[in-house]
Amino acid sequence: MPTLLIALGSLVLYLLAYHTYGRWLARKVFRLDPDRTPPSIELEDGNDYVPTSKGVVFGHHFTSIAGTGPIVGPALAVIYGWLPALLWVLFGSILIGAVHDFGSLVVSMRNRGQTVGDISGRVLTPRTRILFLSILFLALTIVLAIFGLVIAAVFRMFPASIFPCLVQIPIAVAIGIWLHRKGISLMLPSILALGFMYLTVWFGDEGLLHTFNSTLAGLPVIAWVGLLLLYSYLASVLPVWVLLQPRDYINSLQLLTSLGLVVLGLVVAAVFGFGPEKQALEIVAEPVRIGAAAPEGAPPMFPFLFITIACGAISGFHCLVSSGTSSKQLQSESDAQFVGFGSMLTEGFLAVLVILACVAGLGLGAPEVIDGKATDHLLTGSAVYLNRYATWKASGGLPATVGAFVDGSANFLQALHLKPAFAVALMGVFVASFAATTLDSACRLQRYVTQELAAAIRLKPLANKHGATLFAVVVAGAIAALPAPGAAWELANLGKGGMILWPLFGATNQLLGGIAFLVILFWMRRRELPLWFIALPAGFMLVLPAVAMLMQLFSGPAAWLTGENPNFLLAAFGLATLGLEAWIVIEALKVWPRAKGLPEAPASEAG
Repeated sequence: MPTLLIALGSLVLYLLAYHTYGRWLARKVFRLDPDRTPPSIELEDGNDYVPTSKGVVFGHHFTSIAGTGPIVGPALAVIYGWLPALLWVLFGSILIGAVHDFGSLVVSMRNRGQTVGDISGRVLTPRTRILFLSILFLALTIVLAIFGLVIAAVFRMFPASIFPCLVQIPIAVAIGIWLHRKGISLMLPSILALGFMYLTVWFGDEGLLHTFNSTLAGLPVIAWVGLLLLYSYLASVLPVWVLLQPRDYINSLQLLTSLGLVVLGLVVAAVFGFGPEKQALEIVAEPVRIGAAAPEGAPPMFPFLFITIACGAISGFHCLVSSGTSSKQLQSESDAQFVGFGSMLTEGFLAVLVILACVAGLGLGAPEVIDGKATDHLLTGSAVYLNRYATWKASGGLPATVGAFVDGSANFLQALHLKPAFAVALMGVFVASFAATTLDSACRLQRYVTQELAAAIRLKPLANKHGATLFAVVVAGAIAALPAPGAAWELANLGKGGMILWPLFGATNQLLGGIAFLVILFWMRRRELPLWFIALPAGFMLVLPAVAMLMQLFSGPAAWLTGENPNFLLAAFGLATLGLEAWIVIEALKVWPRAKGLPEAPASEAG
């Protein structure tokens, strides 16, 4: 019953937050005006700036910001116990994450759809623009280099998810063209697409499709990385209404209905018990694991909990989606609360369900894992949790964290008497689809950042969308094509190079959030708007990730710079990131006294 109370209590808390704090921000602080002409209409070009209903933009925004972050992060962070992870997700998403996403969206809409990196050059200093865009480029390069590997890994773990994920692309294109040319209601295509996608999951591993899935699952990782980056290139340069919007929208329908099924299964398991023996649904993890109970090899809970759970609470990547794509699509400024604030709260609720799946759903029964491989031996109760979360090494890594979530959430679905194979396949599609929507959105965002950097340094070949996208894909592909650190140069190892820079992403991503808050803070100070609810999160997100990165650089035997086996590449990138952040903060402190009540120069051209 505590599991059910946590789930329902979290849902009620998020609904209250949306209708109180979110409404106050929309009406009293940002003063959303439905009569103000948004960038999507002012600069409509049929490619990037396309007026779109809030439901479709919500689908794009939610699936783009979520990715695997609110799954992998919470699924790993419960190693510290379920209570710290839950509290950080709940209060972080409401007081920090939703404010960050909403603020980034509004500031971008008021600046003709420019990214926060571009806007920083006017609300802070021109030099800040180059510094911020450089950090954005690094962060997005890491995302593009790693997410092909993520999707390939998920496909190998759950081959039945391959066909359902691939078939979403032609469905999306068909619906995009249908809606764009016919201008009809969303209701009919939504129902048709949703029904067809669930059928592909139900029958997507039968007969010849099983052979198809198995064959593709056996492709080398480098092949998947190449195909996915090619797809990302096309998704970036095509008009948003052709592929990006409809794919994210139909994905969101499937993902949200899947979430609904997980919640329903949780309720059934909590009230009626699980399986023929009516096994009780209980939290099988300890509330907090500190002191003697601390997991072996885990870094300190503070500050690493706050960079381990990113997307479920606050993520700097979200400012790029808010200001890079969503701000160019909303057809009314009044929709910004629903998309910016509402999407982050929805993601927070997803993270809550991930936590409950890993600390309660998993206890209903899951295979024992030995040396990273599942066995035929079934464990139940606290034995499952201890098996999966005995040490930091055992719980880390994509297969372990995703596997814990899929096994736990699939148990919730089986409480609804769904077939185990269907439940696992649906959760596999759930994870892979989130990762894919993040990948294609990240490529488009990297194109914007590259174009803005190219304009700043007057590099004309990269100023157009094809040159910028090709550059982004080639750079990410070159990194991704390398083998993992320490691995031999063999075909089976190629395509895992994103792992080289991945340890940087947690702290770098959160620092992005702090810098985005700084841009919002200065934009508001120049208009003499209330600052406290921005200033406190800004300080928190500038200091805490920096402390975490300093510890990664200098603390303990695994430290990048001073450890037993130094990693000078990571150390160089880490020091560069901290240096850029410090430089931006210094620029901000210099301009702070004279910024009050002095609006920045208007955005003369679109970002």
